[in-house]
Amino acid sequence: MAQLGQINHLKIVRKVDFGFYLDGENLGEILMPKRYIFPDMKIGDTIDVMVYLDGEERLLATTEIPFAQVGDFAYLKVNKIENVGAFLDWGLSKELLVPFSEQKVKMEEGKSYVVHVYIDKITDRITGSMKLEKFINKEKPEYTINQEVDLLIWTLTDVGYKAIINNQHIGVIYKNEIFRKISNGQKMKGYIKKIRDDDKIDLTLDKIGYTKIDSFAQLILNAIEKSGGFLPYNDKTDPEIIYNIFGMSKKVFKQSIGNLFKQRYIEITPEGIKKLS
Repeated sequence: MAQLGQINHLKIVRKVDFGFYLDGENLGEILMPKRYIFPDMKIGDTIDVMVYLDGEERLLATTEIPFAQVGDFAYLKVNKIENVGAFLDWGLSKELLVPFSEQKVKMEEGKSYVVHVYIDKITDRITGSMKLEKFINKEKPEYTINQEVDLLIWTLTDVGYKAIINNQHIGVIYKNEIFRKISNGQKMKGYIKKIRDDDKIDLTLDKIGYTKIDSFAQLILNAIEKSGGFLPYNDKTDPEIIYNIFGMSKKVFKQSIGNLFKQRYIEITPEGIKKLS
């Protein structure tokens, strides 16, 4: 069954001067304008196309590949602001509208935001929304502890970063457990740390049971970042200097930078320690 706002596998059934018509199954014949046709396409071919509505409410097909489909959460950039809302670049010539009523904060041109792509029930148009909570799967999460999941970093709160889990749920990575630079819109792997009694989900970026960065290593990593990515200290540095700079013993310092090195946070050189990008 063909679906609006999705990549569909449709058959070319006839050719006209201005393009091809595709068998849209339950949606009827769908025009694919000439500008989206590749030279080797012919009647009888089955092709992958995105189906959407144009400005005149007509179904069209395009071979352009969107950054997200209906039902997805995505980090998209605002191309322009008009009197109906913000228009976002989502990979198609026809931009994605986020109406003012679906903006949690006023969107700004040139900035990127995490949005959900959905079909508006009133207009039947593909639309974007910043109000992510209303699109989250409301069923009880069935994850297991330590399960690897796909994360889309959503926003920073007082306690940590909220993230979209497997395009379905929301979880939190606590600030005091983040030992690397992350930012809104970033996609990464994570792990289920805990499912609380209220079904809220705690996340971790490191598999439980694996070596983590302790508070001393975090202190060193913070110092490296503040100094521009390099510090002129290593396992050969005098213990008194280590204590004066970091407030820890030489033994703890060596263990900590060894931990950071093993987890590929830093490089240890004869000149000092350097943060890896």
